[in-house]
Parts: sequence; C-alpha cells; structure tokens
Amino acid sequence: IKMAGDSRFPDVDTDGTEKNEETEIVVNVGGVRQVFYGDNLNQYPETRLAELINCLSGGYDSIFSLCDDYDPGKREFYFDRDPDAFKCIIDVYYFGEIHMKKGICPICFKNEMEFWKVDLKFLDDCCKTHLSEKKEELEEIARRVQLILDDLGVDASESRWKRCQKYIWKFLEKPESSYPARVIAVLSFLFILISSVVMCVGTIPDLQVVDAEGNRMEHPTLDSIETACIGWFTMEYVLRLISSPNKVHFALSFMNIVDVLAILPFYVSLILTHLGAKLMELSNVQQAIQALRIMRIARIFKLARHSSGLQTLTYALKRSFKELGLLLMYLAVGIFVFSALGYTMEQSHPETLFKSIPQSFWWAIITMTTVGYGDIYPKTTLGKLNAAISFLCGVIAIALPIHPIINNFVRYYNKQRVLETAAKHELELMELNSAEGKAASSKSELEDLAREGKKGPFYSSRLKVSHSDTFIHLLSEEKHYRTRLQSCK
Repeated sequence: IKMAGDSRFPDVDTDGTEKNEETEIVVNVGGVRQVFYGDNLNQYPETRLAELINCLSGGYDSIFSLCDDYDPGKREFYFDRDPDAFKCIIDVYYFGEIHMKKGICPICFKNEMEFWKVDLKFLDDCCKTHLSEKKEELEEIARRVQLILDDLGVDASESRWKRCQKYIWKFLEKPESSYPARVIAVLSFLFILISSVVMCVGTIPDLQVVDAEGNRMEHPTLDSIETACIGWFTMEYVLRLISSPNKVHFALSFMNIVDVLAILPFYVSLILTHLGAKLMELSNVQQAIQALRIMRIARIFKLARHSSGLQTLTYALKRSFKELGLLLMYLAVGIFVFSALGYTMEQSHPETLFKSIPQSFWWAIITMTTVGYGDIYPKTTLGKLNAAISFLCGVIAIALPIHPIINNFVRYYNKQRVLETAAKHELELMELNSAEGKAASSKSELEDLAREGKKGPFYSSRLKVSHSDTFIHLLSEEKHYRTRLQSCK
C-alpha cells in the first residue's frame, strides 16, 4: 500500500507552484506511453487527464483516486484500460472530435469515454449511429430475456384468475413454450389455409348451386367449412383478448386489426341476410353481402402471425421506406415524361391509340415495369424509339433501389437470428451462475433468496447477472455486475 510519507514518492508537488501550462505528464495506458502537456489538456478541464495535472498538489490520495498506479520518479501515471480506445479518445485534445476505430465495441468505447470523463457530444455523428444501434440491440436482447423470465416465473401472490390469464396468453401467443401450444399454432395455421382455399374454391361455377330465385351461391358444404373456420377464429380472438395483459394495445395492434377484418364480414353478412331484407331491398342486401365477402381476403394476412419469414419481410420493408420512395419517384418521373412524349409523337398517326396524356400513363406504367399487355402500343417510328428508351429506363429505375432493399432484408433477418441466439446464451449463463451460487450458498441464504424474489428463482438477483463484461440495466439493479451481452467478442 502506498502511503503519503513513503520514501518512494518524494517528488509530489504539494504547494502547486508549478504552472499547469508547462506541466508535462506521462500516461501509460495498457503498456502504451503517451506524453501530454498542460496547455493541451486544460482545454477540457473536466476530463480525467486534465485532473491529473491538478492532482499533483493534492497528495497521493488525490493521485490514486484518478489512476491505478503512479511513478513519481518518471512522473508517469498508469492505467489498466484499453489502449486502442484511448488512442481514439485523446483526439479530442488535438482535433476537438473523436472517431471510433473499426472493430471496437461501441458500448465498451462509450464506457471508456465515461472513464476518461469525455462528453459524448465530441463523438462524431457516424460513430453515434453505431452506438445507438448497439444500444437498441442490447435493449432487444434484454426484452427477450425478460419475456422468457416472465414466462418461467410464477407469482404466488397472484390470484388464480390472473395465473389462468397468463397461462392462456402463453398457450396462444408463444408456441415454443410447450408441445400443446405448438399443436394449437399448427391448427390455427391449417384453419387459415383451409379458409383461404374454401374462399377460392367457392368461386368455381361448377361447384356452386342455384337457389330458389336463380342466383348462384356457394355449395352448402363449403359454407359449413367456412362457418367452422370462422368459429375457430372467433374463439381464438376472444381468448387472446381476454388473456391479454394490455387490452388497448392488443386491440390497436395491426395483426389483431387484421383478425377483426377477417372475422367481421361473416357476422355482418349473417345479420344482413336475416334482417337486412326487412330494412332494404333484396338487391341492395346481396350487393352489400358480396362487398363484405371480398374482405375475406384479409385472412391470408393472418399467416404472418405464424411465419417469422413474413414478419421479417414486413419489418424489412418498414426500414426500406426511403428506398421504396426512391423507386416510386423514379417511376413517377419516367411515367410522366415518357407518356407525354408518347402522346405527342403518336398524334401524327391517324389510328393512334394515345388519346390523351392521362390515358398514356397506363402505357408508360406497363412499359417501364416490363409488363407490356399490348393493349396500347406506338405505331410511329419516333413513338417506338420512345418506347424502347422508356423500357430501358424502367429496367434501370427498378434495378437501382432493389439492392439496398434486399440488403435491409438480409441484415434484419441475420440480426434477428443473432439476437435470438444471444438471448439464449444469456439465459444459459444465468442458469450456470445460479447453479454456482446455489452450490456455494447455505440453506439460510437460499431461504433469504426465496423471500427476496417474488416471482420465483428466475427473478432472484443471482440470476439477473453473469460473470462477463458489461451490464444490462433492464435485467438487474446491481450496478457493479456486468453481463456478457455488451462485450467486445
């Protein structure tokens, strides 16, 4: 232990007479030595390196509160920190901004900046983007781990109805929780497919029947199958609504709105069939029923609930709004230009098919998207040349934004797989840590641990931490522990 009167530390400047601007200090970070001068460091007096200059007059207690070791003979301060991150951080004293090198974990770099007391505002915007993305990943991992812990934990103080609600919710919403839940998920998937097939088959004229008034209608067998499917969808939605922990969020969720749109037309049609004839003319009732039956196509979107691939595609498209907007802008400009040129060039032909510029929009759309129905086509030489150019421009306009959209899909899909794996590894590490803690603890400690956690052993503080590099605030309140999720591996 280094004491203030130790003979090995004779050169500490206790009177503070040395000028800070002329002070030269040597900093050794992880074996890498750096020489600094006071005039550079005092530009940012609140940083740790600037405090090193002023701490020389405060005695050894002040010195060792800022560094790990100190050599008074060499006036060298020793720090057991990351030297690569430190080389980036000291740029603030020379350039006024910091750039994070490639390969450094953003979270660890942020922790290094906090240790050296350098404000995050000096970090360049491009590096802040990487930091925010990493934070989002850690929050997502923590959320997934917490959801799994919520499923594993059982609160003895909850009422029987509350526990039943949680069981039903997990049974219907989380197929991976048990084998019966997987069976229910498969059945729901099959009902969606059967209902979609019945909707399509019911439109085949050979399978339709004629009622007493001579109108064609679906076969009674198909109608019975449709009724059974709607019954299943209705029961599933009602149970999920009753067991939902947040009814408002559940009702406003996009996929649940799709469920309502898939179920509602059946009951509205049923009401119109039995009661509408008394209020409206029969023809109006039939038209309303036909319009509502078209809404049955919404049930095909229910497949997204059981398909991670469709969910990934949806999220990837959400993140590709900029690229999709760019694609639509390219096409819109091309459609307007080439339709106007086509209309102008085709006016000299007596049998022209281009009657107006708005009508030419249709020709430009099917030409630039390489569909080419052939219902409208140019007949003059200039018109054909314009069509060839529009075709080539359409191929280029569509091809350019496609690559970023595909990259967004691949990046998001891989990211979801990595997050899922990371959440599983964190749970495994928690279980291992819990096992080690139980082996080393006595019976009284286990009893205290059980009293601390209201939601079972998985909610105890021993399971919320692990022996690794950084800390997830969403999973624990013990600031001195760290978890492996934010490491530089």
